[in-house]
Amino acid sequence: MPQIVFERQAPATALIHSALADSVNRPFWGDDVAARRRAFPQFQGSADSALAIVGGGFLGLWTAILAKERDPARSVVLLEAQRVGWAASGRNGGFCEASLTHGEENGHKRWPEEMAELEAQGLRNLDEIEATIQRYGIDCDFERTGVLVVAVEPYQDEQLRGEGYMSAAEIRAELNSPTFLSGFWEKDSTAMIHPGKLALELARVASELGVQIYEQSAVLKLQSAGARVTLHTEQGQLSAARVVLATNAFPSLLKRYRWHTIPVYDYVLMTEPLTPEQLASIGWQHRQGIADMANQFHYYRITRDNRILFGGYDAVYNFGGKVSDQHDDRPESFERLASHFFTTFPQLAGLRFSHRWGGAIDTSTRFCAFFALARGGKVAYAAGFTGLGVGATRFAGNVLLDKLDGLDTERTRLRMVREMPPPFPPEPLAYVAVQATRWSLNRADHNHGKRNLMLRTMDALGLGFDS
Repeated sequence: MPQIVFERQAPATALIHSALADSVNRPFWGDDVAARRRAFPQFQGSADSALAIVGGGFLGLWTAILAKERDPARSVVLLEAQRVGWAASGRNGGFCEASLTHGEENGHKRWPEEMAELEAQGLRNLDEIEATIQRYGIDCDFERTGVLVVAVEPYQDEQLRGEGYMSAAEIRAELNSPTFLSGFWEKDSTAMIHPGKLALELARVASELGVQIYEQSAVLKLQSAGARVTLHTEQGQLSAARVVLATNAFPSLLKRYRWHTIPVYDYVLMTEPLTPEQLASIGWQHRQGIADMANQFHYYRITRDNRILFGGYDAVYNFGGKVSDQHDDRPESFERLASHFFTTFPQLAGLRFSHRWGGAIDTSTRFCAFFALARGGKVAYAAGFTGLGVGATRFAGNVLLDKLDGLDTERTRLRMVREMPPPFPPEPLAYVAVQATRWSLNRADHNHGKRNLMLRTMDALGLGFDS
C-alpha cells in the first residue's frame, strides 16, 4: 500500500481558504451554550470556608461536587478567574476517556506492576461519571461510543495486527476515508461529550449542592497562617481550612511547581452541519471518536448535530511559556488542519468550517497528571493532564480530597499518585528542548516510526513532550 503523507497530498489552496473564510476564531462549544450560560457574581469582601477551590474548569467543578457529596455540610467556595469552563475545559474535543495514564503504553512503561489496577480504576471512574450524569440529569450529549484507533501509514498497520484488528475494508465500513489502512475499535473506554454543556451542567449541580461559585475572581496569591490559608483576589480575601488548586496550564500559585507543566497549544476546527448526503458519503453510523497512531496525531469526532470536529497534529510551545489570547489564532495551523481534513475526507470537498480555535494544554514530562500537597497539607494541587483531562479530572478530584482529608485509599496508595514527575528545564532550555523533540517526532512519523537517538534517550529516562 502507498505510504500516506498528508503534506504530499494536500488539497488545493483555494479549497482550504474557501472552507476557512467564514469561520470565527472562538470555541464552538461556548457559542453553542451562550444562551443558557448563567453568570456567577464576582467575589468581594471577606469570607470563610472549609474548602476553597481555585479554578472553574472540570477539575475544580468535579472536586466541588465530590466534596459536597462526601460531606453536604462542608462549606465550599470556588473562585474562577474568568468564566466557568472558559479555558481547556471548554476548548477540548470532548473525548471523555477511561485512561488515567495517557494510554496503555505510557502506563505500562511507568507503572507496569499496577497497570491492571490503574485500568480498573479508570474504567470505574468513567462508569461513575456516567452514573453522575444520569443521577443529576446532566445534559451534555454523553455517548459512550468508544474510539476507533486508525493506521494511516504502513508501519502503523503492522503495529496494529493482532486481536481486534480491523482491515481497511472493515474500518472504512465504519468511517469511509481513503487514508485508513486498518484500525481497532476500543468500544467501552471512551465517551463523547459536549464540553461546553458539561461545564455549565457541573456548575449547575455544584451550585444546587450548595457550592458558592464566583467568576471574574482571579486568585493573586496564597498566604498561610496557622491552620488557615488566605486567598487574595483583587476585590477580597477568602480564608479557608483547605485549598484545592485546579489551575491547569496557568502558572501555579505554588512556585515550586511552576516548571512541572508547560502550556502547549492545540488547534481545532469545527465544520458546519453535514447534509444527509454528506453524512451518507462517510458513514460513521456508530459515532465513535477517531484517533490516528502518529506521534503528531489527529483526533476527530462527530457532534449531536452532525458537525465534525477535527484537531491535533500541531502542538505548539511558545517561548517563555505564557498563556495568552494571542496564541489562540494561528493561521498556519488552521490551514494545515483544513488540508489534512480534506485529505482524510476528499468526498466532503466544499464543506465549510464554522469555528476555529486554539487553547493551552497543561503538559507534563510523564504525559499524565501528578498530585501534590503543600503548606503543611492544607493545599492540594493536580496538573499535567496532557490533553486527557476530561475524564481524569474527576479521578484527580477524588485523589485531592483523599489527600486533604489524610485518607489511606486505593487511590492514594498508587505509585502513580505518590510519584512526582521531573520538571521541564527553565528557559531557554525548555524552548530548545521542545522544538528539538517536535522535529524528532515529525521525522519519526515520516520515517516508518523510527525514533532517533534523542527520542530513544528521552524514552529511557522516562521523559517526554506531548499534547
